[in-house]
Amino acid sequence: MTANDTTSLKRIHTRLPEGHRDLNGDFHKNQLNSELRNIVIRFGSLLRTIIATIDRYGLRMRHLNRHHKDVNRFYKWLAEAECETDIGAQYQRRLIRCRDGCFEFLNHDGVPWNNNNAENAIKAFAKYREMAGYLITRKGLEDYLVLLSIQQTCKYRGISVLDFLKSGNTILDV
Repeated sequence: MTANDTTSLKRIHTRLPEGHRDLNGDFHKNQLNSELRNIVIRFGSLLRTIIATIDRYGLRMRHLNRHHKDVNRFYKWLAEAECETDIGAQYQRRLIRCRDGCFEFLNHDGVPWNNNNAENAIKAFAKYREMAGYLITRKGLEDYLVLLSIQQTCKYRGISVLDFLKSGNTILDV
């Protein structure tokens, strides 16, 4: 297991269903399990090739389409693998079950392969909830969520929030 294998798994974990987030951790706890090692190495290799394409060409479907063959090859291998250990069989079932959702971003332009943007927005809301405690009203929460949405959208589009609010616009243009 190389540093690249670990990095790829950490970068993809947000796209995987909840039970998959532990793949990297379970591998570190079970490094002598050859079945799990093979799954992790092959899955990491698949992800590295896809991420290299994204880093080079962006999230363009026309460049990502070529990875459908790689994904199919990985899942064919995974389905045919004979996992005898509990943890190997567990990840085999989970990865097969989440196949469509895990690689859906390959079928669309501009769809991120991870949920980092969503997780960052949730962190901002969590900070507000922690700060406001039990003093949150429905109206206050609704107002905060509108402002948070504007702030996050401006941030990702490289627009000054203050300039947008001062402009009087009600629509964020691209």
